[in-house]
Amino acid sequence: MGRVTAALVALWLWTAVVEAGYMKYMDPKQPLNVRIKDLMSRMSLEEKIGQMTQIERKVASTDVIKKYFIGSIVSGGGSVPRPRASAENWINMVNEFQKGALSTRLGIPMIYGIDAVHGHNNAYNATIFPHNVGLGVTRDPDLVKKIGAATALEVRATGIHYTFAPCIAVCRDPRWGRCYESYSEDHEIVQSMTEIIPGLQGDVPSDYPKNFPFVNPSSQRTKVAACAKHFVGDGGTTDGINENNTVIDWNGLLNIHMPAYLDSIRKGVATVMVSYSSWNGKKMHANYDLITGYLKQTLKFKGFVISDMWGIDRITTPSRANYTYSVQAGIHAGIDMVMVPDEYVEFIDDLTLLVKKNVIPMSRINDAVRRILRVKFIMGLFENSMADLSLADQLGSQDHRELAREAVRKSLVLLKNGKSSNQPVLPLPTSSEKILVAGSHANDIGNQCGGWTIEWNGQTGNITVGTTILTAVKNSVDESTEVVYNENPEAEFLKANNFSYAIVVVGELPYVETNGDSKNLTIAEPGYSTITNVCEAVKCVVIIISGRPIYIEPYLEKIDALVAAWLPGTEGQGITDVLFGEYGFTGKLARTWFRTVDQLPMNIGDPHYDPLFPFGYGLTTNPRLLKASQ
Repeated sequence: MGRVTAALVALWLWTAVVEAGYMKYMDPKQPLNVRIKDLMSRMSLEEKIGQMTQIERKVASTDVIKKYFIGSIVSGGGSVPRPRASAENWINMVNEFQKGALSTRLGIPMIYGIDAVHGHNNAYNATIFPHNVGLGVTRDPDLVKKIGAATALEVRATGIHYTFAPCIAVCRDPRWGRCYESYSEDHEIVQSMTEIIPGLQGDVPSDYPKNFPFVNPSSQRTKVAACAKHFVGDGGTTDGINENNTVIDWNGLLNIHMPAYLDSIRKGVATVMVSYSSWNGKKMHANYDLITGYLKQTLKFKGFVISDMWGIDRITTPSRANYTYSVQAGIHAGIDMVMVPDEYVEFIDDLTLLVKKNVIPMSRINDAVRRILRVKFIMGLFENSMADLSLADQLGSQDHRELAREAVRKSLVLLKNGKSSNQPVLPLPTSSEKILVAGSHANDIGNQCGGWTIEWNGQTGNITVGTTILTAVKNSVDESTEVVYNENPEAEFLKANNFSYAIVVVGELPYVETNGDSKNLTIAEPGYSTITNVCEAVKCVVIIISGRPIYIEPYLEKIDALVAAWLPGTEGQGITDVLFGEYGFTGKLARTWFRTVDQLPMNIGDPHYDPLFPFGYGLTTNPRLLKASQ
């Protein structure tokens, strides 16, 4: 019996050694819940809190990642490995961070996030698509889905896994500095545009669990995790003031600001970002009833909830007045991952202490970590942790630029065409003796793209690869047509030249967030004087580059044709495709165009509705070839 017992003990020891080497969570054949449960059973409190921590790449290193078990890294606006970084530069940086994560005790891969909100806009040479304010005009969910797929490819081309997009805010007041991130004042248009989510993440299979996060983990790694933001009511703040208070009753919140979240969850969105704003005086980052009660429990959202950058800091006024309280309030409310992004040691220390003192229950930490790991497993990050150069040629590819050009064409709104209806100005003739191109935005890629482009705030100047409107005009007219560019011509210059017509391109300068809040909604100087000087001397087409409707009524009579081009991105050729009649104008306003700012807020259906151009307005033209054949 002794020998038998010894043999059994030896067998048991051998089995234990084998099982110790086999970790269920590393086995892709195991069910998702088994993998999550197995991994969590092995994790210490420090490792769990590390998963909940997202830090900026500027403060990240392999040593920091290993020491604190960091679960996620973020590139803020303009935070890049080097100026004009190539796909290879990005990949090398991301992979270096990933090596740090994989060398920790449990080898949990980190997830890298970035604001790719109109294309991979931080990356030099990426395709910059029109901002959402223009895409809403298209009313074309299939187009937006294709843009999502193209953006995912360009983000993956740089080794990145996660984009903080789409913004599904319903902007109810254009004075808000983020209004261009919103597809429309109408929630139904915003809902339809959530089709960008399956573009970014992949189509949810028919047999997949309902309302469950889905990111196609295909071996090609062509999809990224998406993020519906900013939960909830960010587009409804008083007077359009960024990060302010949205005063609205429960039914109003449900009927206007919430519907697109239901669509996003149904389409498998992996993450939801919380808004800086408040609802009826309660900071969203501390709102347990909406984050945990409604989003997680009622809507059954199973992905992870992420804070905005420094979002928990701003729970107090002034920011960080009581950081420990902010950590407690944010995590208690249901935030799973905190975009710290710099003071990670303080965050980790405070959260650890709150858990050890039983102020925050371990069940809350486990809920957060379970959700984060769920997304990482679903994405296939454990199987495909490291990036390679196989998709590098997708960054700024010609196919994506053609898609962006199509989006520009479809996002243009023709507001006026001729001083009388029987004398249209557009489409313009390609063959003329001499034409003028004028305005501060005619030869400026940065102004065309707006905020969230290369830098956080955006930047004036030819800051990335693209086609300016001036270049597009030169590409579109006959060789015999002389194109003269003068940014802000004086009256004498205009009299001295016999121009057939002029194209004037003016608008807003780049801005983001609070920097863009505006009480007057005017275009940048000397835009109005350029319009006046040119349009009083020459037949003129005015193109407005802006993130929202702007004040234009007093100048409308002088203008022969007026086009709202929004923030079209890098592909200016899409504008001239329609100006010169290769394609027709089809866009319809997805926002009400006001007469004066005193009318604001003013949205379709309001009793005081008296717009300059109503929601849904947009003149159409036929393509020149069609016109010629009729």
